[in-house]
Amino acid sequence: MARRSQEDRSRTTKAALEQAGRRLFAERGFASTSAEELVTEAGVTRGALHHHYGDKRGLFLVVLEQIEIEVTGEIERAVGATDPDDAMAGMAVGLAVFLDSCQRPEVLRILLTDAPSVLGWQAFREFEARHGLGVTIAQIERARAAGLIVEVPVPVLAQILLSAITEASLIVAHADDPAVARAQVQQSLLLLISGLIKQPGA
Repeated sequence: MARRSQEDRSRTTKAALEQAGRRLFAERGFASTSAEELVTEAGVTRGALHHHYGDKRGLFLVVLEQIEIEVTGEIERAVGATDPDDAMAGMAVGLAVFLDSCQRPEVLRILLTDAPSVLGWQAFREFEARHGLGVTIAQIERARAAGLIVEVPVPVLAQILLSAITEASLIVAHADDPAVARAQVQQSLLLLISGLIKQPGA
């Protein structure tokens, strides 16, 4: 019983810190959020932060991973609901869901803005490879297997497309009129993707 009680306390403490981290990192950014503010917001001790996450950066990494998993899951579910024989429609739906998610403050600030600097460029690229890049590769492979696109080096193309999609999301997030910007970047990205489609007789 004592062991179970300790486990319950640990789960409660971690949940409080992660919720506090998600809110404060999204509102203020990593650099402007102190460890003291995090523990005060969570209602726990400084020792609890160090015990479970090591430091503020450790907590940020856990929150970042949670958000990325959530966004990737949203995209995969949306794509999975499309016609399995229409790979291009799946790409369009996945792109739309991602652009929508990037308008959420926590995604914009934590995932798109702070993550590259907190992790460092190489670690961020590896992080992308575990999540967004994998989804992008899967969609290109799906289209290639269906005979819809020209033969391409899939990993290279996926990285280029993911970079373009990430840049597009930042354009939308910082636009004076996000709705107009979103329509423009979605149109532009779909035009870019359409260039891969096989022409009749190719």
